[in-house]
Amino acid sequence: MRVHVISDVHGNSRDLARAGDGADALICLGDLVLFLDYADHSRGIFPELFGTANADRIVELRTARRFAEARDFGRLLWEGLEAAGMAGGKEAAIEAAVRKQYAELFAAFPTPTYATYGNVDIPRLWPEYAGPGTTVLDGERVEIGGRVFGFVGGGLRTPMRTPYEIDDETYAARIAALGEVDVLCTHIPPDVPELCYDTVARRFERGSEALLEALHTIRPAYHLFGHVHQPLARRMRVGATECVNVGHFASSGTPWTLEW
Repeated sequence: MRVHVISDVHGNSRDLARAGDGADALICLGDLVLFLDYADHSRGIFPELFGTANADRIVELRTARRFAEARDFGRLLWEGLEAAGMAGGKEAAIEAAVRKQYAELFAAFPTPTYATYGNVDIPRLWPEYAGPGTTVLDGERVEIGGRVFGFVGGGLRTPMRTPYEIDDETYAARIAALGEVDVLCTHIPPDVPELCYDTVARRFERGSEALLEALHTIRPAYHLFGHVHQPLARRMRVGATECVNVGHFASSGTPWTLEW
């Protein structure tokens, strides 16, 4: 068996269309939507609505961890659009942009694809776009080539307030409900500093303590995840488990490969 694994697609439909080439299945660990590209501030929903200069500013504030100022700045921008007569307001504008991206991205998924949500995704929209060849899993298990894969999507609560953030207790319950699995698939990493630190953003992303505990109790062969775009460590062993950040697909365009 050969399975390709990707995460953090962030609008890269061109490479997504080839991500399953040569594989028996594709696994996607979420973050399909591109709201704002921190490497190229001209790309994404935010600059489409507000322009690159405003994207530069909000990236500057977030990178400096001035989250309250970033929220205030963003609120002023949205109020300006609404005052100018934007139809449907903020939520309608975001949903329309996300729908446009989802239509293109889900159409690029090969068959079969097994996918879970990232923290910037909007789960309620996925059933409208996931075709018969795409299986969406969150807090669920599936057998692929004789191995049991468990999936939990989304991220934990942060000051960034991205669309699909979950409280720690709910996230822990979903991990526990999986039971024993051979491969644990999540969007976020376990709470290990080397796996959570982003060397370019210069900050720790939130990892899960429940995931770390599960690695010691469930002892899967692999834990696959993404979320941290430029991690201090892309791969390390935690007990019996090989933990792998499968990479920032938006920039690499290359899947990580699991063979057995």
